[in-house]
Amino acid sequence: MKIRWKRILKNAAVGLAFAAIALVGLRRYSQERLAQDLADKIIRFHVLANSDSKEDQELKRRVRDCVGAYMQTELAGISGAAKSREIIRRDLWSIEREAEAVVRDAGYSYEVAASLAWTEFPVKTYGAYTFPAGEYEALRVVIGEGAGENWWCVMYPNMCFQNSVYETVDEEAGESLRQVLTPEEYEAVMEEGDYEIKFKWLSFLE
Repeated sequence: MKIRWKRILKNAAVGLAFAAIALVGLRRYSQERLAQDLADKIIRFHVLANSDSKEDQELKRRVRDCVGAYMQTELAGISGAAKSREIIRRDLWSIEREAEAVVRDAGYSYEVAASLAWTEFPVKTYGAYTFPAGEYEALRVVIGEGAGENWWCVMYPNMCFQNSVYETVDEEAGESLRQVLTPEEYEAVMEEGDYEIKFKWLSFLE
């Protein structure tokens, strides 16, 4: 009898394991599709520090603040990712000059390179909204060697410069995101943040 129950429990465990693997695979596929859909509608912001030294990290934050404030003004009232891309491309030279002025004022001689490029991003949460990992188009600002810890956010729609408070998403920013995405995409972005909690028990499969 004990052998029979052991066999039943073993088969049940194997079945659950296969079901869990299938569920994780389905979830990953869903996240990849969501990232691809979002990539057509949003633009990220990526700042790379020269190094991980305390001074270079502080300089990164100063450059972030400067470029963020500049682009908040430039993109004010702009509707659509296409128009935002056009403005960013137009302003790349000005962005570099603004950032370099911050670098020089801080006493450094690092070069600054700004570009609009496709970049791999990890999972990132802003308030109640979580964007899955994937490749997104982003304004990249590289300071010096660009070898230090980087910083990222969502430039369009504005989710990191709202009221000049970084990484804080207010009601206005959330509504801007709602207008850009489909109802299904919007709900998915909100639900992504719960994934790790809901499926934490599956972490042994990773």
